Amino acid sequence: MIKESTPEKKGSRKGYLAIFGFGILLTGAGFLVAYQFVEPAPPRKIVIGTGDKSGAYYAFAQRYKEILARDGITLEVRSTAGSGENLKLLTDPEGGVDIALVQGGIGDPASQPGLHSLASLYFEPLWVFFHRDLKIKRLSDLRGRKIAVGPEASGTNAIATRLLKANGITPDTATFFGIGGEKAQNSLISKEVEAAFLVLSPQSAVIQNLLLHEKIRVLGFERGEAYQRVNRFLSILKLPECVMDFARNIPERDVFLLAPAATLVVRDTFHPALVDLFLDAAVEVHSGPGLFQELNEFPSQKYVDFPVHKDAQRYFKSEMSKRL
Repeated sequence: MIKESTPEKKGSRKGYLAIFGFGILLTGAGFLVAYQFVEPAPPRKIVIGTGDKSGAYYAFAQRYKEILARDGITLEVRSTAGSGENLKLLTDPEGGVDIALVQGGIGDPASQPGLHSLASLYFEPLWVFFHRDLKIKRLSDLRGRKIAVGPEASGTNAIATRLLKANGITPDTATFFGIGGEKAQNSLISKEVEAAFLVLSPQSAVIQNLLLHEKIRVLGFERGEAYQRVNRFLSILKLPECVMDFARNIPERDVFLLAPAATLVVRDTFHPALVDLFLDAAVEVHSGPGLFQELNEFPSQKYVDFPVHKDAQRYFKSEMSKRL
């Protein structure tokens, strides 16, 4: 005999189904919301654009590579022509670069809106060396001279040509040589060029050699404040008398230099977890005191061209405050 369900049991069964169905719907909605707000896992391999293999950018990237490897991240270090090429690679979706080291003053947020800074890392002094027998007191005195202005697409070339142009010096009024580093050093010593622009650390062998060379002098920017007011990405640094060599009193006087800052630049889609890892690496590598910086002055949110990435802002607010 088949028993018919009572109205009470039918109602109870419908109630269970309604509650169960609502629960499934609610759970599904929860997963959908979570999927929209939870970031996917960060990539395990990323590419950084640097510069010439003999330069500081490439050397620092190698240190980042070692540090990131501790967290299972493989960093491919790509040698490039410098800051200009690095920005082109970042703005090109097919450029193959995820993050890059870029000299301050090179970027343009208006024409490159998809890029953001993670931090500035250290000051990069601009050095202008010339032969001691030349009467050079200002950049305008380089008119008609043979000048090494750095390779095309390099940060050195960008800042050198910019400052020279402000003083009325162009390829029409002087002879520009697109060389830098050791090649510029050797050309200056051999008198193939009469002056050379270099953006390098004071610890680099090239700078040490030229500062200590008896026939070479370094130009001081006595009008540095005026340059800084017009070019806000520049800072004024003082190289104190005799700091490079006390016995030989080198430099023989205080020298004021202009300096952009090296920065880390990424696309706005850079993964938040990688932001934290890179800034951890930057703190480990760049936070110590130096000739031109105080302890914990870098990495910094100052001296950057592009808006600071929102996750980098969060990092500085939460993590960097622990060091103060």
